[in-house]
Amino acid sequence: MVPAVIVFIIASSSVVGAFLLWDRIAAGIARRRLDDRLRDVGKALEAVAETTVLKQAQEGALPAIERMVARTPAGPRLTRLIEQSGKRTTASAIVIASFASAIVLSLIVGHFVHAPLVGPVASILGFSLPTLFLIRCRTVRIRQFEEQFPEALDLLSRALRAGHAFQTALGTAAEELKEPVSVELKKVFDQQNFGLPLNDALKELAERIPIVDVKFFVTAVAIQRESGGNLAEILDNLAHVVRERFNVLRQVRTHTAHGRFTGFVLLALPAALAVGLSWVAPDQMDLLFKEPLGQMMIAVAIVMQTVGFFWIRHVIKIEV
Repeated sequence: MVPAVIVFIIASSSVVGAFLLWDRIAAGIARRRLDDRLRDVGKALEAVAETTVLKQAQEGALPAIERMVARTPAGPRLTRLIEQSGKRTTASAIVIASFASAIVLSLIVGHFVHAPLVGPVASILGFSLPTLFLIRCRTVRIRQFEEQFPEALDLLSRALRAGHAFQTALGTAAEELKEPVSVELKKVFDQQNFGLPLNDALKELAERIPIVDVKFFVTAVAIQRESGGNLAEILDNLAHVVRERFNVLRQVRTHTAHGRFTGFVLLALPAALAVGLSWVAPDQMDLLFKEPLGQMMIAVAIVMQTVGFFWIRHVIKIEV
């Protein structure tokens, strides 16, 4: 029974991890497409700043590992992921945790399951666990920001109607709102206070919070600063659009809940059946894990389950 449970955990975690990786790649492609559409507008709004604000990289307890990670191609992406997740950690801590998790998980799985490729698969899974945790934290944080963003736009609009400057309105919104919106607006407010041009501070906000609504907000503010107009009315309209989009997104999630539940059930059903058969007929299930043909069948089943899971997610995924 124990090998079946471990194989179920490894298979399920691998599928979910692969889906998160694929979803991140798809989101990156969508962001690049949006950036291409907004590039023409951004080129007209870019201004060369005489002064700049130097950002100091946060170093952990092991600066040598921190510098080594920073030199790798994945270093900046990992640093950005930590910043977007809102966790107070460093890249060196994540790397150390990844190696430790890989060693511990491979030792535990290797102790219970004596099969080829189980150890390497467990090591890869264990190494990816801290990164998957950061991705999950980033997803939750961005969703919270997306929910609170219309309220922030309304507060900025009311402050502008009351006669405050946009920079002052940012500071007011940062004090009145909850995290994570307050933290991100506070960063923008502090950056422009320390000399960074407002357009550049807003562009960094769009990089930290990679959602379409923030890109529209940054573009709208930049255009208004260049060409003029009623910024309060623009923010009101943008808040209305964001709320309507979020309501539609919630309805889509409600209507596709059955499909998502079906995907998870189909993913867990073979593993649950294997656990039940291990309890009822352990001798027969041992052949599945020990014989080469049985191991091949398990590998084929994992591949087919992965393909089916991604196919169901593709069917129920609706872009809003």
